[in-house]
Amino acid sequence: MLKSARKQEKDDEGRMPLLDHLRELRNRLLKSVLAIVIAVIVAAFFQKEIFEFLMKPILDSVGCKNGAVTMINGRPCAEMTTNGLLSPFTIALKVSLMAGVLVATPVWLYQLWGFVAPGLHKQEKRYSIAFVAAGVPLFVAGAYLAYAILPQTAQIMLGFTPDNVKNLLPLDDFLDLITRMVIVFGLAFELPLLLILLNLTGVLTGARMLRWWRGMIVGLTAFAAIATPGGEPISMLLLAGPLAVLYFVAVGFSLLNDKRKRRGDPDAELDDDEASSLDLTPETVGAVEPVASRPALPEQASGEADGGRTHGINGYDDIT
Repeated sequence: MLKSARKQEKDDEGRMPLLDHLRELRNRLLKSVLAIVIAVIVAAFFQKEIFEFLMKPILDSVGCKNGAVTMINGRPCAEMTTNGLLSPFTIALKVSLMAGVLVATPVWLYQLWGFVAPGLHKQEKRYSIAFVAAGVPLFVAGAYLAYAILPQTAQIMLGFTPDNVKNLLPLDDFLDLITRMVIVFGLAFELPLLLILLNLTGVLTGARMLRWWRGMIVGLTAFAAIATPGGEPISMLLLAGPLAVLYFVAVGFSLLNDKRKRRGDPDAELDDDEASSLDLTPETVGAVEPVASRPALPEQASGEADGGRTHGINGYDDIT
């Protein structure tokens, strides 16, 4: 049942009937879900170690230690708490699910690629592989940045705690926060790939992206202020700075790609309603080839037979 329908397809271009496409999609979804389920089950046995890995930076940063209740080393501290009887089980389930999806990422990405790739041209496949190869490290870099700046963000946010007030941080809220930040930061780091894709497909030129740099810097800063918890300046700059650098990297790549296109096609950057320049320089004309004479008409042939005289229209004789 799980055998790929494409393996049974005989068409050289990968064309398949609609039902075969649906069957192929079902099989690949089943494989992806099965891989995620297995990864979640395996992660459940290590959920405590995974949870400690996630909690260590925040506990080292703002966790109350050595009997401290409200302050540690002159800074406000906090205690991690759970609420309700089912809360520990819910936390363990969230940790296992998040780890399982991440561990199974190569499998479901491969299944997605296996479903889409047969419909792509050879050049599109090459671009897609390059995007996947560059997209995974960029996503990981964004996720690590979110993981790294969260402790410092927590210190700044807890700095507004009034005196003699005890901070209690629910673990459920912390897991939701770190999951949201990892996803948002990871996707934000995919911005240069999106811009490069638009440039390769001819939607955006490098010169146009370069003209937008002021607006993009303002937009990236606003996005960083919304994406970071609390919108405090340090975390905002730690996100907006790398995004701005990646934006200019995409602009540089697009400018080089546009230059390469112009060498092969001078009209590559023209708009749809813009006419290309015409070369009105006259070309050198070579030797004129002789043209064969046309055969004589029957009347002319008979006139030549009568001595070269034919009758004109007004009754006069014309000499041919």
